[in-house]
Amino acid sequence: MTDDAGYFLYHSIGMYPDKATDMAVALDGFSQIWGGVNDSQWPDVLAQRAVFLDLWRDLIDAPEGTLTSAENVTTGLFSVLGGLPAGHLRGKKVLIAADCFPSLHFLLNGMAERLGYTLETVPLRQGEYWVRDEDMLAAWDESVGLALLTFVTSTSSHRCDLDAMIAHGHKMGSLVGVDLTQGIGIIPFSLAQTPADFVVSTSLKWLCGTPGAGIIQMRADLLAEVKPELRGWFSQDNPFSWDLEAFEYAPDARRFEHGTPSVLACVGSVPALKWHARQEGLLAHNRKLTAAILEAAQQLDMQVATPVDPAHRGGSVMLELLADVDPVGLVNGLRERQLHVDARGRILRLSPGNVTNLDHVERLFAAIKTLS
Repeated sequence: MTDDAGYFLYHSIGMYPDKATDMAVALDGFSQIWGGVNDSQWPDVLAQRAVFLDLWRDLIDAPEGTLTSAENVTTGLFSVLGGLPAGHLRGKKVLIAADCFPSLHFLLNGMAERLGYTLETVPLRQGEYWVRDEDMLAAWDESVGLALLTFVTSTSSHRCDLDAMIAHGHKMGSLVGVDLTQGIGIIPFSLAQTPADFVVSTSLKWLCGTPGAGIIQMRADLLAEVKPELRGWFSQDNPFSWDLEAFEYAPDARRFEHGTPSVLACVGSVPALKWHARQEGLLAHNRKLTAAILEAAQQLDMQVATPVDPAHRGGSVMLELLADVDPVGLVNGLRERQLHVDARGRILRLSPGNVTNLDHVERLFAAIKTLS
């Protein structure tokens, strides 16, 4: 990416200055360890993975022993579902909004019959862009065993009221999980203040990490009850215990691990997480740019598909393109002008971050006016 490129893809893969260099150093360090002719590889790389886990715990105020890595959000949710005692799900409903990340809905729908729950998907109202909080709450009664909430949606940047949702869920006797993916790293989140029963996320997007570096976190007392069906040698307290008759789950979040962990992805994400932990003002910078985007969209009479109130919005602004605008052609034309965006259907997704500036916003909308 050149110095004057306008980058609006933090909902996909986040960037920060010198990211490529930092990653190269980290991955070269891994290769030196893994390629060493000695017996220290596992202790050394697991120590590096522990740094990744510590950074994530600090980021979301997770108690020690309640968080571990996962290949991605979908496998993380699979491990949670497959480990819960049957009483939490069988014969009950699992509640999710229609604007969730599709991969999680695919998984929940596919596991419903085997785990004995009914998946209830709260729909969008006609002509609206996100599922209203009040509609989620109206569908949420004592029959809901688990609700999976989306912190910030990927199609509208709607930010749900997690405090109200979690309080209601616990009043109904439901487990409440949260997919943090599209909000973490730009919208503050703390488990100490927002006590979800479990969260899943990735190190991509606003955190600027690598694919394959997801996380699972679960409150300690619930964690003690789960026995994940996806298990393996790393699910044990001592992964190097190979007694076939003596398998026992680790006493903490490591029980969510299974086969050999994706250490390389964790190592590759550590520089980004360290960089993020040192930053101040990321949200303020984002709010300045998103305000400029909203003003420019209004001047071009573009339909805003995102909450205007920043209290109900993540870090992105989505715009619905007019019927006569070709989304693929627009995205390609912008790319030729070194302006990087994407579209989901007719929804143009714009997510400015720390390498984006006001000049990029001005260039973007001048180009949109020309190309539309």
